[in-house]
Amino acid sequence: MTLSEQTNDFSEVIENDRAHVWHHLSQHKKYETVDPMIMIEGKGIHVWDAKGNKYLDAVSGGVWTVNVGYGRETIANAVRDQLVKMNYFAQSAGSIPGSQFSKKLIEKMPGMSRVYFSNSGSEANEKAYKIVRQIAHNKYGGKKHKILYRDRDYHGTTITALSSSGQAQRKDQYGPFTPGFVEVPHCCEYRSQYGECDDYGIKAALAIEEVILREGPDTVGAIVLEPVTAGGGVITPPEGYWQKVQEICKKYDILLHIDEVVCGLGRTGKWFGYQHYDIKPDIVTMAKGVASGYAAISCTVTTEAVFNEFKNNPSDPMSYFRDISTFGGCAAGPAAALENMRIIEEENLLDNVTRMGAYLMDRLHGLKDKHQIVGDVRGKGLFCGLELVVDRKTKQPVDESVAQAVVADCFAQGVIIGATNRSLHGHNNTLCLSPALICTKANLDEIVGAIDKALTKVTAG
Repeated sequence: MTLSEQTNDFSEVIENDRAHVWHHLSQHKKYETVDPMIMIEGKGIHVWDAKGNKYLDAVSGGVWTVNVGYGRETIANAVRDQLVKMNYFAQSAGSIPGSQFSKKLIEKMPGMSRVYFSNSGSEANEKAYKIVRQIAHNKYGGKKHKILYRDRDYHGTTITALSSSGQAQRKDQYGPFTPGFVEVPHCCEYRSQYGECDDYGIKAALAIEEVILREGPDTVGAIVLEPVTAGGGVITPPEGYWQKVQEICKKYDILLHIDEVVCGLGRTGKWFGYQHYDIKPDIVTMAKGVASGYAAISCTVTTEAVFNEFKNNPSDPMSYFRDISTFGGCAAGPAAALENMRIIEEENLLDNVTRMGAYLMDRLHGLKDKHQIVGDVRGKGLFCGLELVVDRKTKQPVDESVAQAVVADCFAQGVIIGATNRSLHGHNNTLCLSPALICTKANLDEIVGAIDKALTKVTAG
């Protein structure tokens, strides 16, 4: 029986939440007069709140996480069984699910070799940065320590992860930041820095080389990039970009770190977003969809060559990777991840993402044809964005409040969508969609229908 069919009174839960819970990304002043939203139940692609309202979740748990949908009993059972048998031991020792999941994961990532477990995307990226810094010290006398990151990309919420994030509003009030992180230009062709051109992807990649030469190639150890820029506006890479980026990295002996925290585990129609672009990274990080939110887990995956940098000098007591993640040792994460991966395989969800993604993009282009406020439609698989503009000729972004009004209207219709917010000065104007990999055409029709009505209402004034 779903929440919508029940008559439970959750007023005490709401009041306890109001009095004691500090919510993420929330201004709590409003909760003095408005009840905080509390989600009680989820099934498939739908969720119910404490007041019995039903919503179609088009953002997979609010932050692009619940890839295989809600209510998966087999994942819950796998976690329960593992916790009863062996819930935790520090990752200095191994576990059965950790061993099994690592093997299965690496089978999906040709060229990669080793898996380091932790419990969030921010932490996975921190591990990668520590790997780069330690290699710099052990191999280059500390000099090749700089890490490049891209304007509009996001890599996490800790101070060092924010240091590598190209979203200025997210960084406001949290400095000073960790030194040694250097920004390179974005690759959003719709917002081309070079005007209209046929080789934007190459130009955007060469802009990275310009930064490397300015900083000194002997000081740059790695570059971290999202395969598709996520929270920065769902920016798909332009033609030729990734191949040129990899060529530049090889030319200057720079490690290529791909942040798959959002795109990983099927979101784009392949196991990982980078696999669309024929590139071979040195480090790949992942989190959200690894276990679809059924347990906390993230992975920092490296090639064997990177791994070997930490075992080539066993006589040096400081040469191994001296790092630990407490809850990287919790066996629930890999147990859930293993069953999550089985579901993706057995239900052919990658194929569903490809088919439904094409259908969604077609429907979104239909919205663009109908509504002048839609300036651009971008996406890969079931990860799509609509950039809203005041005028298509000037491409002036709408105010953030306009995009949020669309989100609010969809919510009132029972459909939860996302939008860039308080991230990019003047460019919080992209609606974001990332429904579960199990979604159907009927689900997508409902999502697009809600956005259509919201855009009509908002533009009518």
